[in-house]
Amino acid sequence: MQFPESWLRAWANPDIDSEALSHRLTMAGLEVEDADPYAPPFAGVVVARIVSAEPHPNADKLRVCQVDDGTGSALQIVCGAPNAAAGLVVPLARVGAELPGGMKIGPVKMRGVESRGMLCSARELGLSQDHSGLLELPADLTPGTDIRAALDLDDTIFTLKLTPNRADCLSILGVAREVAALTGCALRAPEVPAVPVTIQDRLPVQVQAPDLCGRFAGRIVRGVNARAATPDWMKSRLERAGQRCVSALVDISNYVMLELGRPTHVFDLRRIQGGLTVRWAREGEQLELLNGQTVALAPDVGVVATDQALESLAGVMGGNASAVTLDTTDVYLEGAFWWPEAIMGLTRRFKLTSEAGHRFERGVDFSTIPAHLDIMTQLILDICGGQAGPLDDQILRLPSRAPVRMRLSRCVRVLGIDLSAEQITGIFASLGFEFAHHGEDFLVTPPAARFDLNLEEDLIEEVARIYGFDRIPDLPPVAPALMRAQPETLYGPHAMRASMAALDYQEVINFSFVEEAWERDYCGNEQPIRLLNPIASQLAVMRSGLIGGLLANIAHNAKHRQTRVRVFELGRVFARDASVADGDLSVAGVAQPTHLAAAAWGPALPEQWGEAVRPVDFFDMKRDLESLLGARAAGLRCEAASHPALHPGRSARLLLDGRPIGWLGEVHPRWAQALDLAHAPVVFELDADAVSERVFPQSADLSRQPVVVRDLAIWVDARLPWQALLDTLEHQIAADAALAVVKDIKLFDIWRDASSAEQRSLALRFWFQGQDATLDERQIEYCMQRLTEALSQAHGARLRT
Repeated sequence: MQFPESWLRAWANPDIDSEALSHRLTMAGLEVEDADPYAPPFAGVVVARIVSAEPHPNADKLRVCQVDDGTGSALQIVCGAPNAAAGLVVPLARVGAELPGGMKIGPVKMRGVESRGMLCSARELGLSQDHSGLLELPADLTPGTDIRAALDLDDTIFTLKLTPNRADCLSILGVAREVAALTGCALRAPEVPAVPVTIQDRLPVQVQAPDLCGRFAGRIVRGVNARAATPDWMKSRLERAGQRCVSALVDISNYVMLELGRPTHVFDLRRIQGGLTVRWAREGEQLELLNGQTVALAPDVGVVATDQALESLAGVMGGNASAVTLDTTDVYLEGAFWWPEAIMGLTRRFKLTSEAGHRFERGVDFSTIPAHLDIMTQLILDICGGQAGPLDDQILRLPSRAPVRMRLSRCVRVLGIDLSAEQITGIFASLGFEFAHHGEDFLVTPPAARFDLNLEEDLIEEVARIYGFDRIPDLPPVAPALMRAQPETLYGPHAMRASMAALDYQEVINFSFVEEAWERDYCGNEQPIRLLNPIASQLAVMRSGLIGGLLANIAHNAKHRQTRVRVFELGRVFARDASVADGDLSVAGVAQPTHLAAAAWGPALPEQWGEAVRPVDFFDMKRDLESLLGARAAGLRCEAASHPALHPGRSARLLLDGRPIGWLGEVHPRWAQALDLAHAPVVFELDADAVSERVFPQSADLSRQPVVVRDLAIWVDARLPWQALLDTLEHQIAADAALAVVKDIKLFDIWRDASSAEQRSLALRFWFQGQDATLDERQIEYCMQRLTEALSQAHGARLRT
């Protein structure tokens, strides 16, 4: 929010300078982002009156002006401005003056005529970009007066960076209220005039949606002169607050909004057919706004309408159909309380800027609507003339102002300073709170303008702000800082990230909001969780998987000529789950597990002379996954299954100790082609909680006995997976104590006979080792026989001779 310091001091004028005031506001939570003079530095510029302006004898577009600069003798100035005329009061840069940008003024001759100074435009003084002519000053200014003093150009322009909860400070009155509380200076109360009611005309208004509009007030004013000039004092304040002056009626509405925090709307009464209805929009309705934009409405958007047309986007912007013009003579002034929940997000949805919407979606004082409309009406009568009708005020449903309890002991404990009840009483009184004090308890009724006071902590924050954050001593904690021991088996997110980085993957952080097509194509999710207020049209749903974001990262890098990409992400996903109940960290019906996903694309190894270049494949990614799991990889199983994002013949469901934890596979060629990738990336995605426990290492004695190695070649069905054979062997070893000497089993060769496509030969290697004695041939033969029989009985395996 931007405003001039002079406007603020008209409401609250503390006995401190601009720098101290800026510091007080910042330390109270109203951060002053900028505090600069209204005009850039310049010197030697005074008020002057043009006495005469005659044509230049040697130039058609120049005039020779005689100028009164207050010294008693006229100065001759040659000027080329089209509006230079006798009687005009303008800025004069005397000889020796220095203008913004370092330009210095000296005596010159222009086409043979001497000129001692320069008459200035607004752009030459750095006041605006207007260079169409001389800056015309008020006629009552005295020639010779320094222009900076005459126009108060040293007025400081404050720019506040307000947090979203402080909507009450989106006005001069709101900031002045804070200044009075912080400094103890007097606060000027708004003077509410007694508006003379000279006509009895009323406009019927029906509010059909109390959940949209809680209070609606308005009155008719007839016979206004919309072409009346906005007073200079009002134009100056608006311009210094960053507002562009349009017309008297619009300027008055903007002025009331900036000064009192009351967004209002002025309707052209003659362009309204019948009465007004406040309601929710109907599907398919459209409205052309004041800015010329036409928006398509939905049933969750509020409107002000007549029987024939829509007149306004409730709480956001008026419609073009009933906008006031310079020919308007009769107006209807509207002031209402729109529920913040009904306005939130509309400006982002329709991609427009609205000062009214910015305020209403945060909450606006609902108790002062009639008073503010009276102030606005009186301004219109004083500036534009006219006759005012009676004020209609409908109160339908307003926010409840439930008292908030604050304990003195709790406040002292949280802030760490010894405050007395008298100090807190003074702070609450300075803020204008209504409160009751019973022992250590304070019961505060939040003002109608403060939508941010709901909890005990909110009141404690108010105490800290007014007391002064900079006055709270900087003391170290005296409580013992006890470190919590982390279980050694815990495999937390930081450890997962470190492990993935060690495997040559780079971490990425993608939006939790994704394209709806990603959910359909990559996750097979036809009913994703939709956002009510998407930050962009292509980010409209919540992600239920991480693969889509990683593929987008790879595609982006590929387009920028990267040839090898390895990325991972650890983040939450969101899926519908009726079993989830509301909680402190949960939302009913929405599961929010944390997933770990990785994607690799390009060569398996960085380019080097010692290895041939080959694309990364399924087994490279599986090896990385096993490295990530460490000792737990012994319980990892890959089960052939189909996934919407993966190649149907090169993908697998991941099982850990029999429990499904995720997926591993090569991206479907269809999606690789859609991303314009020369070959498909390989990805995995798994539930991070499922792998968040490590296997605690167990110590064991190492055998001193020699290892015996035996090979076994068998014929099996070509469709039989190796994992099934391995499971059979491990089951047999676990069931027979004599087979405990089998230490490891590996598959080292696969061979197919061209004449028999239904069979294949697998070559297995076994490692045997005794614990206390060297194994003899009889024991080895027994073990091999038992293992061969197990494979024969379970899978029909037969020896290859």
